[in-house]
Amino acid sequence: MNRRKKIKDIYDKRMKQANLKVNPKKAKPKYISKAERAKMEAEAAANTSTEAATETPDTSETKDA
Repeated sequence: MNRRKKIKDIYDKRMKQANLKVNPKKAKPKYISKAERAKMEAEAAANTSTEAATETPDTSETKDA
Protein backbone atom coordinates (compact mmCIF):
# COMPACT_ATOMS: atom_id res chain seq x y z
CA MET A 1 0.00 0.00 0.00
CA ASN A 2 2.76 2.41 0.90
CA ARG A 3 4.62 1.74 -2.35
CA ARG A 4 1.50 2.40 -4.42
CA LYS A 5 0.85 5.64 -2.59
CA LYS A 6 4.40 6.88 -3.22
CA ILE A 7 4.16 6.07 -6.93
CA LYS A 8 0.76 7.75 -7.18
CA ASP A 9 2.01 10.86 -5.34
CA ILE A 10 5.01 11.15 -7.67
CA TYR A 11 2.78 10.73 -10.71
CA ASP A 12 0.29 13.32 -9.46
CA LYS A 13 3.06 15.78 -8.70
CA ARG A 14 4.54 15.43 -12.19
CA MET A 15 1.15 15.81 -13.84
CA LYS A 16 0.41 18.92 -11.80
CA GLN A 17 3.74 20.48 -12.85
CA ALA A 18 3.12 19.57 -16.49
CA ASN A 19 -0.35 21.16 -16.42
CA LEU A 20 1.02 24.34 -14.87
CA LYS A 21 3.66 24.58 -17.59
CA VAL A 22 1.09 24.12 -20.34
CA ASN A 23 -1.46 26.54 -18.85
CA PRO A 24 0.40 29.27 -16.97
CA LYS A 25 -1.60 31.84 -15.07
CA LYS A 26 -0.88 35.32 -16.34
CA ALA A 27 -2.35 37.36 -13.54
CA LYS A 28 0.32 40.04 -13.59
CA PRO A 29 0.96 42.21 -16.62
CA LYS A 30 4.42 42.33 -18.15
CA TYR A 31 6.81 44.57 -16.21
CA ILE A 32 7.59 47.94 -17.80
CA SER A 33 10.52 49.86 -16.38
CA LYS A 34 10.19 53.40 -15.07
CA ALA A 35 12.26 54.76 -17.97
CA GLU A 36 10.01 53.01 -20.51
CA ARG A 37 6.88 54.38 -18.80
CA ALA A 38 8.32 57.91 -18.91
CA LYS A 39 9.21 57.47 -22.58
CA MET A 40 5.70 56.26 -23.40
CA GLU A 41 4.15 59.19 -21.52
CA ALA A 42 6.39 61.65 -23.38
CA GLU A 43 5.39 60.15 -26.73
CA ALA A 44 1.72 60.29 -25.77
CA ALA A 45 2.06 63.92 -24.74
CA ALA A 46 3.83 64.73 -28.01
CA ASN A 47 1.08 63.01 -29.98
CA THR A 48 -1.68 64.93 -28.19
CA SER A 49 0.12 68.24 -28.67
CA THR A 50 0.63 67.60 -32.39
CA GLU A 51 -3.02 66.61 -32.75
CA ALA A 52 -4.10 69.78 -30.96
CA ALA A 53 -1.80 71.87 -33.17
CA THR A 54 -3.22 70.34 -36.35
CA GLU A 55 -6.81 70.90 -35.17
CA THR A 56 -6.28 74.60 -34.39
CA PRO A 57 -5.75 75.78 -38.02
CA ASP A 58 -8.81 73.83 -39.15
CA THR A 59 -11.08 75.69 -36.76
CA SER A 60 -9.67 79.10 -37.78
CA GLU A 61 -10.20 78.33 -41.48
CA THR A 62 -13.86 77.53 -40.90
CA LYS A 63 -14.36 80.83 -39.08
CA ASP A 64 -12.81 82.83 -41.95
CA ALA A 65 -14.90 81.09 -44.57
